[in-house]
Amino acid sequence: MLEEIKLNKLNQFVEQLSREELVWLNGYVSGLVKNSLQSEVKQTKVSGKLTIAFATETGNSKKLATAFATDARKQGFTVKLISLDQYRLTDLVSEENFIVTVSTHGEGEPPTSAKKFFTYLNENQLDLSKVRYSVLALGDSAYPLFCKAGEDLDAKLSKLGANRMAPIQKCDVDFEETSKDWFSNVTAALGKKSNGSSVRIRSEKSTGRKMYSGRILTKINLNGSGSLKETYHFEITADDLNYFPGDAIGIVPKNNLSEVESVLRAVQFDQNKSILYKGNETILCELLLNKLSISYLPERLIEKYAKIVNQNIPLIRMDLIDLMKIYPPQTENQVIEIIHSLEPITPRLYSISSSLLAHDGEVHITVAKNCFQLDGVTRHGLCSTYLSSLTENASIDFYVHKNSQFRLPAGDKDVIMIGPGTGIAPFRSFIEERINSGATGKSWLFFGDQHFDSDFLYQTEWQDYVKTGALTKMNVAFSRDQEEKIYVQHKMEQHATELFKWIDSGAYLYVCGAKEPMSVDVVNSVLKIIQASGKSQEQATAYLNQLIEEGRYLKDVY
Repeated sequence: MLEEIKLNKLNQFVEQLSREELVWLNGYVSGLVKNSLQSEVKQTKVSGKLTIAFATETGNSKKLATAFATDARKQGFTVKLISLDQYRLTDLVSEENFIVTVSTHGEGEPPTSAKKFFTYLNENQLDLSKVRYSVLALGDSAYPLFCKAGEDLDAKLSKLGANRMAPIQKCDVDFEETSKDWFSNVTAALGKKSNGSSVRIRSEKSTGRKMYSGRILTKINLNGSGSLKETYHFEITADDLNYFPGDAIGIVPKNNLSEVESVLRAVQFDQNKSILYKGNETILCELLLNKLSISYLPERLIEKYAKIVNQNIPLIRMDLIDLMKIYPPQTENQVIEIIHSLEPITPRLYSISSSLLAHDGEVHITVAKNCFQLDGVTRHGLCSTYLSSLTENASIDFYVHKNSQFRLPAGDKDVIMIGPGTGIAPFRSFIEERINSGATGKSWLFFGDQHFDSDFLYQTEWQDYVKTGALTKMNVAFSRDQEEKIYVQHKMEQHATELFKWIDSGAYLYVCGAKEPMSVDVVNSVLKIIQASGKSQEQATAYLNQLIEEGRYLKDVY
């Protein structure tokens, strides 16, 4: 709005102008206004550096970080997107804005790719007072140490003096909306509104954990006579099943009834004893049978137990029944407090070994009954023992655990599958999917176990696939059929020249099975195979890193 004196002068000036001069003046003033607005936009445009780091096992943290980086670049930030295992640790003290997406695995552990970074923070007294940061923590609330790695990282950065620009955001399995809210808070703290619509996670839509009530159609022991193993093939039916090859199912096992009864006898409780648990009157026997973990308790629970019973107890993992026998609680209140300190039974994941295209309305899994020695005592895995006790027609509850980072490529692409033991499960799913979708790419399987006669899982199926051409090549290694042990990585090295030709021609390489030592041995063999093509060690490492970056070297290890 013009002052009155200026408005009078303007009117006097305009009255003296011709029509043509007025038209010219209109354009001139419009130009001045446009230039002024453009200048204001330039002045408010975000300028600054933003480092977005991620640490992931299944790929979700990386996907989120990548989506956020894209959005931040559109807002005018200079963005560095990097995995924590590639991050130069000495850069941290000079970061301007530093945000991290990190998942949690195992007993509250960070991903393998983050361990070097965590160690660096814990072992160095850094001055991070000039660093602004925020943490996005991914986890699964079915596990007791939900988002623990992210919480630890957030606390450590703060302790070292870094300035939290937005509170930590803890995300469950349905992470899309909460992660976008967090990024909006981060960008608001940086002085710019996030274009939330541009943050899109390129994966199957996450709708949280949908529980299925299934029924076991078939249960078969895949091992032959004389095997030292028990490996079961389960075929389960359920309504409205939806999964992809590469996914897993999560099963919450039940405790052994005899062990639960032993606990109740140890504290002289009747099986019908009820307690107030989380605001509800609950039968204690049912609670211990179906909800709470009572086996192989972690050290943190041993410590809690010791405080409750006021005794010095060695911090070694023990079953609840052993604790109660050796260090019995003295009062009912102590027993109730111990019950409340117990953690929920955590789901166990099993790779899906079927394709919906081949088995409509069914999901198949491959389960090895887990037996191991601990302090001279034979112990059994809770979930695998529970599953092995089930019979055909038994009911079973489960959910589908999406793994978008272990997906088949386009049908015309070649695939190399490395899966010893039960690591073969997803590759049965892969082959069934490719057969039923008309895929034209070649496929090569490397499988290994102890003995050909008793441990060749799905033997006749694989041999039929080779005969029909659905499986182009198959190489097997049975470690105990000869004096010198032979594993899948040895078979890979024996075919180094042809394997490299496949890889160099665009094949996708998949590894499933034990994280250690198998997956480590396999990656070392892949590096040897690349070097055998004439590359130096440094060039081979760069070549493998490029495969990983392109999504052509994929792992599902445990």
